[in-house]
Amino acid sequence: MSDAETRRPAMSARVRWAVWLGDPIIRLIASTWRYRVVNRHWVDALRAEERPYIYALWHGHLLPLSWYHRREGLTTMISEHRDGEIIARLLHRWGYRSVRGSTSKGAGRALLGMVRELAAGAVFAITPDGPRGPSGSVQQGVLVASQKSRAPIVAMRIDADRAWYARGWDRFAIPKPFARITLTYGEPFVARSADESEAALLAERIGPALPPGMGA
Repeated sequence: MSDAETRRPAMSARVRWAVWLGDPIIRLIASTWRYRVVNRHWVDALRAEERPYIYALWHGHLLPLSWYHRREGLTTMISEHRDGEIIARLLHRWGYRSVRGSTSKGAGRALLGMVRELAAGAVFAITPDGPRGPSGSVQQGVLVASQKSRAPIVAMRIDADRAWYARGWDRFAIPKPFARITLTYGEPFVARSADESEAALLAERIGPALPPGMGA
């Protein structure tokens, strides 16, 4: 039996325990958050037209944005490593569907799945700087998907008045109990290409990945 096969049951157990413990804790804290939404009309217009579109958000903002959009039937791209499995299982509990893969593993298959989902009318959510960064750097996948499907990209971000920040590359944000969170949507646009200028445009529309004074 290989080392990977030997480790598989233990890794699976850790994933199950992380989800079993993490889900109720997150729900308890998140139930106290208060959101203020800016530029909601951009999303309302797309929904009224029943158009497929793509939410783009920084990896560090994933938790409060995922909580806000729970039970909306969104589809997400989630990496295939163990941390991705934990996120996938949590989001499934919150009503999300997933396409597995990332820019570092399974990229071609995941991008094809994303384009197919958009062609079928799905609303997608993706972290263009995930799963390994660098933080706030747009990778090509979201731009290629928009260009091929003609689905507009809607940048979105959160700003919390108080939060904990993990030490990882993305400074993963966990708003504290009773935090006031501002959720801002950007004007939708369809990517014309996947070049650096389009990546810079999207990064500008999402805004800073980290709070002021916090280095990468």
